[in-house]
Amino acid sequence: MAIEVGDEAPDFELADQSRTPVRLSDFRGRKNVVVVFYPLSFTRVCQGELCAIRDSIANFDSPDVQTLAISCDTTAVHAQWAKEQGYTFPLLADFWPHGGVARDYGVFDEATGLALRGTFIVDRQGRVAYKVVHGIPDARSLDEYTAVLATL
Repeated sequence: MAIEVGDEAPDFELADQSRTPVRLSDFRGRKNVVVVFYPLSFTRVCQGELCAIRDSIANFDSPDVQTLAISCDTTAVHAQWAKEQGYTFPLLADFWPHGGVARDYGVFDEATGLALRGTFIVDRQGRVAYKVVHGIPDARSLDEYTAVLATL
């Protein structure tokens, strides 16, 4: 079932690149959360998108905003990629059950076993304020996220 704007965002708890559990509901009442699903670490388009977030980190990791990037890769893969690319925001492993959170958000591609490029901005009340889903090869616009965050 796809999640739509206005819906309550499904809660989740996943381990980040340092194996620390991160729970979406921990940000409720405190921060808007940008949930960025991406297909694979160490790939050109994914790296371009996450490097753009890294390079604009003041917009995506602040007292008002937290970014959580999610793929079906393992924590070990995320740790290496974060180290190599200088990602300071959490890279969350939706590894087991494989793609469970991506399925909850309606962005898991059963044919490839990967997450689609879905972005959900969850407001402080835990509701989806913005949603965009692109196919695996299609990059997203960071300008759209920034514009939506400015309105929250």
